[in-house]
Formats: sequence, C-alpha cells, structure tokens
Amino acid sequence: MTHDEHARRSVEMLRRILDLDSSDARTTEDIFTGASHPMPTGRIYGGQVLGQSIIAAERTMPDGRAPHSMHGYFLRAGDASQGLTFAVDRIHDGRSFSTRRAQAYQNGVPIFSMIASFQDENPGIEHAEPMPEGIPDPEDLISDEDLSDGTHPRSQRLLAERPVDMRHVEGPLFGEAGAEKSAHQAVWMRLRAPFPEDPALHRAALAYLSDMSIQESILRAHGLSWATPGLKVASLDHAMWWHRPGRVDDWLLYVQESPNARGGRGLATGRIYDRAGALIASVAQEITIRVPEA
Repeated sequence: MTHDEHARRSVEMLRRILDLDSSDARTTEDIFTGASHPMPTGRIYGGQVLGQSIIAAERTMPDGRAPHSMHGYFLRAGDASQGLTFAVDRIHDGRSFSTRRAQAYQNGVPIFSMIASFQDENPGIEHAEPMPEGIPDPEDLISDEDLSDGTHPRSQRLLAERPVDMRHVEGPLFGEAGAEKSAHQAVWMRLRAPFPEDPALHRAALAYLSDMSIQESILRAHGLSWATPGLKVASLDHAMWWHRPGRVDDWLLYVQESPNARGGRGLATGRIYDRAGALIASVAQEITIRVPEA
C-alpha cells in the first residue's frame, strides 16, 4: 500500500467512526451507536469519544445551530475493540441557544459524560489573541512519522495509523525528551487526506484532534517524554470552545502551555489557529500524571 493510499484509508476510518447510527428516538432522549478504531494500547483514544459525542448531540439540534462549547469528563478507560452507545438528553432549547448532555457507554456503564452548548450564528463584538510570531511553516518541519526511528514500536504504529500529519516545532516526545524544560510547545496538524465538506464533520474532527498532544506541555515542563519508564498519564476532563469555522484538512497551528501541575494532576491549555492566523478554537484539559521516583 502506498503512502497516499494509507493516508486516505486512515482519514476514511475517521469519517466512518464519526458517522453514528441512530438506534432509537424518543421525545427527551436520543440513542446513537458508533464504532471504535484500533489503538496500540487497547484503550479508546479520548479524542474519538469527544468527536462522536459532539456528532451525537448535534444530530438533535434545530437547523443552523452549531456547538460553541463543550465540557466533558473521562470516567473510565474505554475498550478500543468494542463499539459505543451514546445517549443524548435535550436539556434546553431557547431562542438562540440549546444545551445537550451526551454520555458514552460501553457494557452498560458510562465511560464519558459531556455537556455542550449550541448557538445560532449571531453578530457581535469580536477580538482574538493573535497567533504567535516566529513559528516555522509546516513545510519547513519534518513530520513526526518521518522522525520516528523505529526504536519505540508502539509509538511507530500509532504514528503510522493515525489520520493526522503532525509536526512538532520543538520536536516530538515519542523518544527522549530534550534537555530544555519548558511548559510550552507548538504543533502543526492537518488530516492526511481531504475531508468531506460538511462543517459538522470538521467541528467534530477538530474535537478529535484537540486531544492529540495537549498533554505534552506538562511533560516538557519536567523533561519527560512518552518513553519515560513507569510514566502513567490519563485524561480527566476536556473543555473546548469553537470560535470560528476551520478546516481540519488544512494546516492548523496548536499552541499549548501548562500553567500548573500539583497533586498528581497537570493542567494544559491550547489555542488552535488556521494558516491565516485566525483563532478557531480554545482547549483546556486536566490529566492525572504519575512519575516514578528517580
């Protein structure tokens, strides 16, 4: 299989997992089912559940309303060999805003719980934090996959199978961490093949991408990498705000920093810009992080 064929297959996989089935419909609750894609760890990738939950909630929206914010909690590790069931509660529909609660289940127990708000397109005041200056263009960086030397087989498989081309400005963390400790990083990312024109799919896929690498500013602050022996990391919660339209098959810059770590937890925040410098989304996530004693 050629590189282009592999890229198209991985992006088609993402489109399929975001294409939920409706298994039941009720006045106050809607039920949907979705598939999972394989992961080397055997655990469901959190961004998959984020994207699917947004799709499920948006399926219950009045025409024209799009998500502007979501807040979710990862309750249990999911099994990537099984599908999921999503239950959506229609909490409120107002003149301009709608609120939905979505929960993802496996084997009858919830693994993720989210509440999201949707809004009609409205005019209003506008400002945005500008894109940082001095960031290299993605064409001037080597992709994470091409930088992998094969010494970390699980990371190599993950890089080869994921649907996104990622290029770390400071270098990826699948091997050894650099000597410099900094609670900041920047990552260029885009899907490896064209994606359908549906804006709802691009919003959900952006949620999928938002869980990739957001934890790494916490690791960099302490000179850690994903290969650190005994390192244990798990996402606790995830928040996202969609500000402006954006395409996930065009280059996006993900600027990340960690303002705090304490008590076995670390907080990371991120801003996602399009190639032209427009701020299209903001993200926050807290993780639990366990580091073995030296």
